[in-house]
Parts: sequence; structure tokens; C-alpha cells
Amino acid sequence: MAAAALLALALAGLLWRAFGDAAGESADPGLALARGHGCLSCHGLVHKQVGPGYAQVAARYRGDPEAAERLAGIIRAGSVGRWGRVIMPRQPGVTEAEAHQLAAWVLAQGQPAKP
Repeated sequence: MAAAALLALALAGLLWRAFGDAAGESADPGLALARGHGCLSCHGLVHKQVGPGYAQVAARYRGDPEAAERLAGIIRAGSVGRWGRVIMPRQPGVTEAEAHQLAAWVLAQGQPAKP
């Protein structure tokens, strides 16, 4: 019985990570936007998948006052060589306003949660 309960918990955790929590997603429009544009296919929230994790990006640009503008441009235009040999393809389906929203959200990752 305990093994079945552990298996059910593990499966629930995997499903939540794959599909998210609909109520939590509405509370986090940046995450919903990233999911909607398929960003999580290549980027993890914390760790590298194909491209760097969002917490890694936030750490690299922490303290850079021009980071949000630069990242918004990278999201739309793509890049090569910023994180090794990985290519970030251009994202023409992301509007300029969405790119700025995503950039701000990415830079907020890895920050301590506000009480």
C-alpha cells in the first residue's frame, strides 16, 4: 500500500510539473506567457535543459540596469554563443510587449519570494 501511495504522489508531481496548476498559472502571468509560447520546451525554471534555466539567466544579469531591455531583444531576435554553442532561435510570434513582460519575469526568477 505504501508503495502505491508513493507512486501516486510521484505521478502527481510529474503531472503538475508538466501541466502546471491552472489556479497558480493565473496568479503568475509570466509563467502562463512562457508556457503559451513554448519557452519551457527549452528552458527550465531553475536548471538548464536545452538553454539555460531562468534562475541562471536572472543570476547572470543581476545588477545590470539594461538587462530587461537586452533580454527582450534577445527573445525576439534570438542569439548564438551567449550560453555556449546553444542557439536561441528568434521568436517572431512574441510581440514586443510580451518580450518585455517575459524578460521582466525571467529576471525575477531566483529572487526570494515576497511575503
